[in-house]
Amino acid sequence: MFSMVYDSHDLSLKLLLQPLVAAEDALARLDDRLGRKSDFAETDARRSREGLLRENDGWLARAHFMEACNALWLAGELVHVEDLVLHDARMDIRTPTHELTRAHAILRSRRQIAGNPPAWALSPKGLASLRGRGLLETAVVPLERAPETKAMTPPDGEARSQAEADFEDELARLDALLDRSTFLLGQPAAAAYDRKGRGDTERVSTAATPDGDPLVYDPQWDEEARMEQWLAIHDRARDLPPLLAAAVVWDAWEDIEPLQHQHWLGPMLVAALLRERGKTKAHLAALNAGLRTIPRDRRRARDRTTRLVAFLEAVQVSSTTNLKEVERLALARMQMERKLKDRRSTSSLPGMIELVLSRPMVSTTLISKELKVTQRGALNLIAELGIREMTGRGRYRAWGIV
Repeated sequence: MFSMVYDSHDLSLKLLLQPLVAAEDALARLDDRLGRKSDFAETDARRSREGLLRENDGWLARAHFMEACNALWLAGELVHVEDLVLHDARMDIRTPTHELTRAHAILRSRRQIAGNPPAWALSPKGLASLRGRGLLETAVVPLERAPETKAMTPPDGEARSQAEADFEDELARLDALLDRSTFLLGQPAAAAYDRKGRGDTERVSTAATPDGDPLVYDPQWDEEARMEQWLAIHDRARDLPPLLAAAVVWDAWEDIEPLQHQHWLGPMLVAALLRERGKTKAHLAALNAGLRTIPRDRRRARDRTTRLVAFLEAVQVSSTTNLKEVERLALARMQMERKLKDRRSTSSLPGMIELVLSRPMVSTTLISKELKVTQRGALNLIAELGIREMTGRGRYRAWGIV
């Protein structure tokens, strides 16, 4: 049984005030920059379909890739961002590793949070979806209630021989077996049945092991109790300023460790909290980028105030760095858009600029797929834009804004 107490009271505001103000200022500047829209009426050059400046829209797409790689870096695993981009486009140049698969799961979760309303991620439905518990909430149906296939009866007035009847009965039993197998495969919770009887619907105790496998999940972990405690701290932090509440909630997640195999979900939920509280209206905060710059002994210090200050400094560093990245993308966009002068309206070059801004790197295969051009045409677009080759290889090359 899980038992742990996390004290969210008695904050040392005197030590937290200065880093809190600096972090809030940097985060507000970044959010204001990302929410900026063009002052001009034209939507084909500087503005994206959502009305944002193209560099802002490109940074939002890039941040998901970078945060997924940074999350695994904090967990002690290395995933190259170019591999993640190609894996996301289903264009792997090698067999995906377990780390790459995890990074793609983080990428999908972050996109899911960013694509839903601000309050969705911390709602019961959102948490269940992010934890992968949506299917497990389905009630277990007894095996006898599986779809049954009855034997076909001949029309009235038509007689059938005993051999035909036996053959049709055998086919009916085979169809029933196939339907039963399909039904069981569609019910993951059916694995929780007691193996002593095939028709018995008595459950095996799986409160702490959702998959019912103690080799994968620690039976003593009790994720539900840990999540309840973390959510209670989240509710108590509602009276605090948004960023200070985020720091407390992040520290509680690091201390309680609610989820065994999804510890990376914590910073995303903290970023969702900032978005829900209205602190970040234009983007989902990229916290992992800043946490990478903080030494581990400060992030894991015994003193809680040290950990909170470390989080606030991470927010400041991440916001400042990302603001510079947005300005760098804006400069690159201006330089590339000069190549659009005197171009025909059906040119693929505007789409190429948008693609380069929205990806950390691009390959000829990715360009061909997204812009519907040939490999030779993709190389011509790369040469016209003058973007730099990033790998230094002769094969499987990639280009990007350096």
